[in-house]
Amino acid sequence: MFISNAYAQATPAADPGLMGNLSTFLPLILMFVVMYFLMIRPQQKRAKEQKSMMDALAKGDEVVTAGGILGKVSKVNDTYVTVEVATGTEIVVQKNSITTLLPKGTLKSL
Repeated sequence: MFISNAYAQATPAADPGLMGNLSTFLPLILMFVVMYFLMIRPQQKRAKEQKSMMDALAKGDEVVTAGGILGKVSKVNDTYVTVEVATGTEIVVQKNSITTLLPKGTLKSL
């Protein structure tokens, strides 16, 4: 009766401001930046190199296909390449299945 009830005072909500919002999204932003430099950028660079290699294919180039077949290019079309795998034996493959351009003189037996 003589002692009054004590009620807790409500503190006003603190406004996080710009730094609070930035610190919330900072880990997400950093993760995206790391993924860009470790995954996306090298993949784009490799695709660009592959496209320029396919555009530069010419008769007489020594190549490796995606299936592991080695041969010398005998004809080049827009989408297909004719590859000589042995003397008198030619196969037709899609241009995008050429994975590697070998240095001249690598294939001596053709």
